[in-house]
Amino acid sequence: MLEFGQDIGIDLGTATVIAYIKGKGVVLREPSVVAVEKDTGEVLAVGKEARRMLGRTPGTIIATRPLREGVISDYTVTEKMLKYFINKVCGKYIFAPKIMICVPSRVTEVEKKAVIDAAGKAGARKVYLIEEPLAAAIGAGLDIYKPSGNMIVDIGGGTTDIAVISLGGTVLSTSIKVAGDKFDEAIVKYIKKKHNIVIGERTAEDIKINIGCVYPKIQDADMEIRGRDLISGLPKTITVYSSEMLEALSESAEQIIEAVHSILEKTPPELSADIGRKGIYMTGGGCLIDGLDKLLQERTGINVMIAQDAVSCVALGTGKALENLETLNGKR
Repeated sequence: MLEFGQDIGIDLGTATVIAYIKGKGVVLREPSVVAVEKDTGEVLAVGKEARRMLGRTPGTIIATRPLREGVISDYTVTEKMLKYFINKVCGKYIFAPKIMICVPSRVTEVEKKAVIDAAGKAGARKVYLIEEPLAAAIGAGLDIYKPSGNMIVDIGGGTTDIAVISLGGTVLSTSIKVAGDKFDEAIVKYIKKKHNIVIGERTAEDIKINIGCVYPKIQDADMEIRGRDLISGLPKTITVYSSEMLEALSESAEQIIEAVHSILEKTPPELSADIGRKGIYMTGGGCLIDGLDKLLQERTGINVMIAQDAVSCVALGTGKALENLETLNGKR
């Protein structure tokens, strides 16, 4: 039991919620999925348990992801999900915790207010927001307070956030709605078009993790998958190859490369020189797709590095930013 509410840094992601507590590190990593009773709205399962229900629920139960493309799409369910995760992390507390939550760069004031309200109703004493690229840079261990340019490409589930950071603030940033989820959708469409088979988003995600790639592999990898045959309507098993995934994912990868290129073109020359010297840092689960770092490096001519523990970077940075709130506010 905790006597005081501990301060929590939360990466409220489209695909995953990650929570960080000072001195304990990452204490929670669960899918952003909630299963609710259709008629009553009662929450039946949250996180891993709810994710197992995706695409497998009866008519009375809805398994849903309350965040889409980096923002809240279902306010009530997000609030219930946050409440569940805060209670799981904190247990019982006398004082409610202070919480810092990251949001994609370029979110509207309305979208920011929705996050603050949902966290407040879920039990937070005070809610702070931080932009994802800034949190990712702190989590990746970059010294963002120096007068030197850092470039971060944070590829999550719903959005890819790209930013140039210097002196503790964002100089340039953009957020595109092409990330992990779009990769999954591209795989679903490709399998349907090429093989006449319908697969669910969970299967698409498994394919992406196991054989997904955006840069040619030396050796073609394969994977056996099951889906529903569009012609016969019956279950069917087929083998898919990484060379097919290269074809399926090339368009989405191209959009991310173009967005990075666009930011680099607008970067002031001194900061551009810093980035050329230090390289581009990639964070977020989406950057782990095979060959994305190689493709970006080939296309920009700049060294590209994947941050250590790329998936948890944003949550880690959010927690650290909450610990150094005065520094962050003073520098901005």
